[in-house]
Amino acid sequence: MKKIEAIIRPYKLDDVKRRLAELEIYGMSVTEIRGFGRQRGHKEIYRGQEYSVEFQPKVKLEVVVEDEQAEAVVSAICDAAHSGQIGDGKIFIMPVDEVVRIRTREHGPEAL
Repeated sequence: MKKIEAIIRPYKLDDVKRRLAELEIYGMSVTEIRGFGRQRGHKEIYRGQEYSVEFQPKVKLEVVVEDEQAEAVVSAICDAAHSGQIGDGKIFIMPVDEVVRIRTREHGPEAL
């Protein structure tokens, strides 16, 4: 199994969810986060005062899938979250040794 973490733009979340639903991936965790990469923030003017916005709002999407699904899920996220601009995000793929569903105590892929 693989855990896929994707850091994406908040307005792309619905597109990504829709693409994952097409792959029959329904279980996911979503966290609102703030961060920066190459864009390193920007300057804004609010009520006549200029200030620096260092951390951009982002969304972290986490999903665990079977090994065979991982490449399709990564491709779907890339397609749906792509805008072509700096700040589109990153995807991290990690191995998962075991999954346990607390309610039924099922293990492995059945617990997904």
